[in-house]
Order: sequence, then structure tokens, then C-alpha cells
Amino acid sequence: MTRRADLPARLPLFPLPGALMLPRARLPLHIFEPRYLAMFDDVLKTPGRLIGMIQPADDSGKRLHQIGCAGRITSFTETEDNRYMITLTGISRFRVGLPEEGFTPYLVAPVTWGGFERDLGPAETDAGFDREAFLKLLARYFNEADLRTDWESLDDADDELLINSLSILLPFGTEDKQALLEAPSLTTRRETLVALMEFALAANRGAGTEDKLQ
Repeated sequence: MTRRADLPARLPLFPLPGALMLPRARLPLHIFEPRYLAMFDDVLKTPGRLIGMIQPADDSGKRLHQIGCAGRITSFTETEDNRYMITLTGISRFRVGLPEEGFTPYLVAPVTWGGFERDLGPAETDAGFDREAFLKLLARYFNEADLRTDWESLDDADDELLINSLSILLPFGTEDKQALLEAPSLTTRRETLVALMEFALAANRGAGTEDKLQ
């Protein structure tokens, strides 16, 4: 288990809208831009193999949200055209400082880890989680959004894996994903996830019953 003392004071950053990394969850990424290929090569040489996933705060990509999540490279495959398919495993959220200028082709910034001590502990539970009601709502959302899933796997997943995996995979906007990231507890994240699905379903009803969620 990672200790707070092991976490670095600086991180290479991968700004990517709509990409949500959460502690103990896994995020697959396709690395192909030259600057991020350089970042990948550099990160593999470090003891922690950590990349800071963070979302842009506007369409220009010049401003970043203040909170991101560090992920450790836990597997990768090189393709025939020298690209990489990698998997990050979430370690802890962080607050980002001003990016440094000019030293690498990718962003590097100072980070602080205070306030996210729970991220380094064991998996969270959600004492108030009504799984049956949640899965019924999820089924309605999937039907309206014309999505498919392995329902048996969802039934078998523990609370954290279920809630965090859906937070990562469901097609919400950047600000919605940020709200899920910044949720202070698994319970709050589940409540946010429920609110987002209910809002999408209500908006779809208002647009007409024949329309599917976009």
C-alpha cells in the first residue's frame, strides 16, 4: 500500500477532458501523441510510475481544474506503430499548483496531497447504499442511453468498484465528471451519480419519449 510519504511533490500531468481517474480504480489509456509518449518513457524510469490525470477547466485547455488524481502505470502494451495501450491504477487525488515552464514537452506541476488521506486506505463502503433501487435506476438510464453492460458483473461488484467504475465509464460531461472526482466520500459520489442519471432521464422525458439520451 502506498504511504503518503512515498508520494512526490511534483507530477507529470495528462490533461484530458472527460477522463476520470479515481483511487483504486483502473483507467485504460491510448498513448500516441509525441509529448505523452515522452512522458510515458520518463515516468517508467521513476520509482512510483505516477501520472497525474486532470481535466481542463475550459475549452481552450489552458486552465486546469484544481483537483486531479494520480494513477500508477500497472500494465502497458506497445503496438506495432509505436503507440502504447496502458492501464493506470488510481492512487490518490491531489491539488495542483502552477505548471512549470519549458523543461519537458508535457506539463509538470507541484502538487499537494493533504485532505485526501482516505484515498490511501482500504476500499470504502457505502452504508446507506440501496443496491436494488440503484440498479433499477441504472437499467432505466442504460435503456434510454442505448447502452449495454454485463449485469452479472455489476451484481457481483462491491460497492466501491460498482460506483467508481460507473462514474468513470458513463458518458457525463467534464464538469459532471469533476463533481464525481471531488466527492468527499463514496456515499457522496453515489448520490451525485444518482442525481446525474435522474437529471438525464428527466431531461430526456422533457425532450420527448422517442428521443434517446445523447
